[in-house]
Amino acid sequence: MLEGLKVIEYATYMAAPGAGCILSDWGAEVIKIEPPGGDPIRNFFRTIGTDYQDNPVFDFDNRGKKSIVVDTTTPEGQDIVRKLAADADVFLTNVRPGGLTRSGMDHESLRSLNPKLVYCSLTGYGLEGPDADRPGFDIASFWSRTGVARLTIPKGQDPFALRTAFGDHTTSMSAAAGICAALVEAQRTGKGRLVEASLFRTGLYAMGSDFAIQLFFGRIASTKGRTEQIVPISNFYKTSDDHWICIVARQGDVDWVPMCKVIDREDLADDPRYVTAKGRRQHMEEVVALIDEGFAKYTREEISARLDANAIAWAPVQTLADVAQDPQAFASGAIVQTPSAKGDGSTYPAPASPVRFPGADDGPKGPSPKMGEHTKEVLASLGISEAEIKAMYDASVIA
Repeated sequence: MLEGLKVIEYATYMAAPGAGCILSDWGAEVIKIEPPGGDPIRNFFRTIGTDYQDNPVFDFDNRGKKSIVVDTTTPEGQDIVRKLAADADVFLTNVRPGGLTRSGMDHESLRSLNPKLVYCSLTGYGLEGPDADRPGFDIASFWSRTGVARLTIPKGQDPFALRTAFGDHTTSMSAAAGICAALVEAQRTGKGRLVEASLFRTGLYAMGSDFAIQLFFGRIASTKGRTEQIVPISNFYKTSDDHWICIVARQGDVDWVPMCKVIDREDLADDPRYVTAKGRRQHMEEVVALIDEGFAKYTREEISARLDANAIAWAPVQTLADVAQDPQAFASGAIVQTPSAKGDGSTYPAPASPVRFPGADDGPKGPSPKMGEHTKEVLASLGISEAEIKAMYDASVIA
């Protein structure tokens, strides 16, 4: 779909490389510029104290890309980046704005070389304001600063960390969408534009319904435990074989009678304490206890059949090990076979990009690259001579 599109990715870690991976899966040529020593995420498992040689974390965000190593602290390295940008459709970076300006790789500098360039800056906090140049990581910018962490935690409990790169990959989707919109505009007008994505703004959008309530009413309810749910049917209930089930009630009172049938307590269907949403809220602990008692009589298989028979929306609360074996994960295309970086022709299962295009080749286009695997090839494509390339290798400008 994006074949013929050239993306220069001047980025490390996860959010911006994740956006580059989405574009690569969709057909774009993505050239990843790495610093000497490589993207730090190449060392992910060593950093957490393991001896694993494989690195599915790096591979996931970087499959299908070309890698060049350039020392962009040198004038020669900066000139290479500018030459790449002059011939590209997209420039994607998560380098902090101040550093980009000092090295002449900011939006205005590169736009002067390539007016049609779509320039995506992915930062922690955006390009304006007192924290525009502050380092941003998803646990800080997306999770903590936005209020997502505090709102997610039931009242009175201590904060906890979010899972690896959850905010990063949510922001990857935002950046990829913004880039595609700007590309449509550039195709129509012949002019590129600056696309600004940030972990902070994406986190606020992800929590947008609650944030909208806060902004409008000036307050928001705290997250409650199971026995304090204002719509007690919408909750989590455990079966006799220790499986948790998520129940989602429809608006109004439509699911009360069906739930009574599910738990084999049809005598409760017209109990005046529970027949209205207001009544169930007033007696929330009792309602939860009644449904707990009902679910505890049945296995997961039995309760799922009863829920389906009564048209109640539900889902199992699964572990990632469960999801890895879930037929729906494969049927939906959410798991794809990815070429191994070992170079032996083997593949392994990995998460797919977030959108499916039936009938199109929207999966991984190749393995993740070795560090600097394509440096010579990419520089030669810019018209740089073999002698010049050798001199830059000798001077450690490239690797």
